[in-house]
Amino acid sequence: MFDRVAPRYDLANTVFSLGQDKTWRQAAAHATRLANDEVAVDVACGTGALTRDLEELAPGALVVGMDFSQEMLKRAGPGRYVAADALQLPLDDASVDVVTIAFGLRNLPEPAQGLLEFRRVLRPGGRLVVCEFSHPVVPVFREVYRRYLTRLMPVAARRLTSDPEAYQYLARSIGAWPDQPGLARWLQEAGLEMVAWRDLTGGIVALHRGVAGRG
Repeated sequence: MFDRVAPRYDLANTVFSLGQDKTWRQAAAHATRLANDEVAVDVACGTGALTRDLEELAPGALVVGMDFSQEMLKRAGPGRYVAADALQLPLDDASVDVVTIAFGLRNLPEPAQGLLEFRRVLRPGGRLVVCEFSHPVVPVFREVYRRYLTRLMPVAARRLTSDPEAYQYLARSIGAWPDQPGLARWLQEAGLEMVAWRDLTGGIVALHRGVAGRG
């Protein structure tokens, strides 16, 4: 599916998010507090948008984007990119300082296993940042958003993309995704500490952050 949507993936993201996707990714990059001497891995990097934001944030850091879709990686442009499965990262234990995943955790066949894998590769004190669709916190806004996902977005997808079914899947997967406290519990169960989240755009998106313990 991701290979099929790759040609117009970035355009569709911008249109369907009403231009907010760049703001969300930049917020995720800054939440990492990536330093110039650190190593960061952007999992499910797609066409590399967040990967590039991390590189701009810390030009001296080693930033690697990883994705299992070859068509996405073909469109990522220059940089360090590796074809990889998020559930079996080609990385040693405790080998990176930062792991990011933006709008990808929800698409893993086993998100909880993905979180355990991210925890495995983080060094003690390393940070995980998950940027993912979530649940609007204002009830009235929540209903408007639900109607947008289930009615308006599928209509737009039929006109804008070559694979409208992929965006019907998007709406279904968002509706089935846990809320902010629910995802925070998943991070804690994966062994991450100091777990917290910040709502973006009224909770349409949430940034979750956790730290790998030193024990």
